[in-house]
Amino acid sequence: MTMSSEDVSPSTFITVADGTDDPPPLVRGSVNRLLVWVFPANLVLFLLWGSIPGLLLPHQLELLDPARKVADLGIVTSVGAFGAMVVAPIIGQISDRTRSRYGRRAPWIVVGALAGTLAAIGLACAHDLLAVAIAWPLVQIFYNIAQGPLTTILPDRIPRRRRGVFAAVAGIGGMSGSLLGSVVGAVMYDNLAVGYVVFAVTALTVLILFVVFNPDHSSTDMRIQPFRIADFLNAFWVNPVAHPDFFWAFLGRLLLFTGYFLIQGYQLYLLSDYLHLPNPQKAVPVIGFIALVGIIISTVISGPASDRVGRRKPFVFCSSIVMGLAAILPWAWPTLTSWFIMTGILGLGFGMYAAVDQALMADVLPSAQSFGKDLGVINIAATLPQTIAPAIAGAIVLTFGFAGLFPFSIALSLLGAASVWAIRSVR
Repeated sequence: MTMSSEDVSPSTFITVADGTDDPPPLVRGSVNRLLVWVFPANLVLFLLWGSIPGLLLPHQLELLDPARKVADLGIVTSVGAFGAMVVAPIIGQISDRTRSRYGRRAPWIVVGALAGTLAAIGLACAHDLLAVAIAWPLVQIFYNIAQGPLTTILPDRIPRRRRGVFAAVAGIGGMSGSLLGSVVGAVMYDNLAVGYVVFAVTALTVLILFVVFNPDHSSTDMRIQPFRIADFLNAFWVNPVAHPDFFWAFLGRLLLFTGYFLIQGYQLYLLSDYLHLPNPQKAVPVIGFIALVGIIISTVISGPASDRVGRRKPFVFCSSIVMGLAAILPWAWPTLTSWFIMTGILGLGFGMYAAVDQALMADVLPSAQSFGKDLGVINIAATLPQTIAPAIAGAIVLTFGFAGLFPFSIALSLLGAASVWAIRSVR
């Protein structure tokens, strides 16, 4: 289905449109202004994801029990990622059905940011494993309540011809935040509580400003179907037979992210126990800078290029191949130099992926009535790896040592590339 944005009202768009349709005009401002705002909104969320699970949280657990740090990290991150995975499609479905003068997404962005800030303060005050295992999952759950509706802004408000650029800007914001988070996290390495609070308050402030300066159409007149428990359970399901391209997009992301988190989720321990660096946290800012350069270069080029040629698959396919092959370097040559080179190549690949992946996902969404739910299901492909990767990585390390992580990561990335190529409705 294809309809003009000028010919459709917000309520009609929600009722009959799908991912191939352009949304109605914005309430205020332009797409360019929304582009300016989506960058810091994504950056502050990924400051959290770049600093806490990869640096601050492992250090916090190491301080609690150095001998059990690997096992404890696997437990805490798996529980947190499982909570984030479950909440994503649920909050997506709830926001799809939300009627308010501020639209369907804005209330949940604010609620999630506020609750996430409180949970982060709780994590800062945690002094035993149980407290950490409760606080960190709450941080992930609440910030995913904000992040899910924020992601849905792309199909909700952005015309197809600008989605590549929008995805690129959002991707640069996210990756910049993730890498800047690792840099600032290294600075806060010995001041964990201050780091948690600073990141959380910054995210809360920016997300509230985003909502205020980028209003959405009111959804008070939206027609809502009666609630049924079957609909609720369907929040975790999109029929792969009826929507095969959605399935292949989901599978491609799932495989790629699993391969990615096998290595990145254990980066601090790989630097210390595989490369044998005496102070691994000191290398993190340099690694972050190298990756950021690669990401910015490839994202700035790939997003607009995807819009210009009207193609998504080649960019996502090539980025998956590049990311997979990059892991060969530290596997064959376990030095800090090889890690730096791998990081630069990963940055180029991930930047290309981030620039186009969101646009590709938006193009395969089945219905505007369920954009939030469907993107929540797709988000499982990014959060489920964070749940299963620690367990898989732990088993691999126990069986093959840290070196065994690299061939598994390569294989999963290549399989992810093959899955993307199976998509038919998007070029």
